[in-house]
Amino acid sequence: MTRDVRNAFKSGIPIFIGYVPAAIAFGILAKGCDITLLECFLFSAVVFAGASQFIALNLLMTGMGPGGIILTTLLVNFRHFLMSAYLSTRIGKIAKRYLFLMAFGVTDEVFSVLSFTTGRLSKTYVFVLQLSAYSGWVSGTVAGYILGGFLPQILTRSMGVALYALLLAILLPEMKRSVKAVILTIASGLLNTLLIKLDLLPNGWSIIVCILVIAWAGSFFITKQTGEKAYE
Repeated sequence: MTRDVRNAFKSGIPIFIGYVPAAIAFGILAKGCDITLLECFLFSAVVFAGASQFIALNLLMTGMGPGGIILTTLLVNFRHFLMSAYLSTRIGKIAKRYLFLMAFGVTDEVFSVLSFTTGRLSKTYVFVLQLSAYSGWVSGTVAGYILGGFLPQILTRSMGVALYALLLAILLPEMKRSVKAVILTIASGLLNTLLIKLDLLPNGWSIIVCILVIAWAGSFFITKQTGEKAYE
């Protein structure tokens, strides 16, 4: 076993352990939404988008069409363009045929590990690390779906709260550090509530409007002075 493989396994174990419970929650929730095991497996194996999968599943249940779900997922995951662009400067001269697979395996946690790894990133290190994350998410999804078959239906359907718990776990640390995040979070909630009350948009499209409007509004919180934020 090469040093890159050993290091990647060491770095990937915490990601694997962290992904499995969230993936199990997704699998249980998918079971409660009456999708098949194959569909649930492909959801994680092909999409592999973490929180976006929870959002997409919720939008499916609200009746949103494929176009709206794809657009929402694109907006939520738009940060991956930036993460992949940065990592492309760190991987050296790797054959182009590997770039698609590497881009597919980029997640927030994988990016965090790779960005803090010093020196050039080898193909072996990147792939082994990404495989650790991928295997944890996909296997957890299947395990959760199977487990959901043994749980009461009322319990499996209640797993929808897992989406909100996951998003809160991501959001709260940033809210503690930044007044800007608190303001934008409250504004997003108020805007979404208003759009739902007005009932002017098709099912699920309020979240797309919120993403665009709040992201645009958030850009005004950034000053032009040395990249510092206006509210910190």
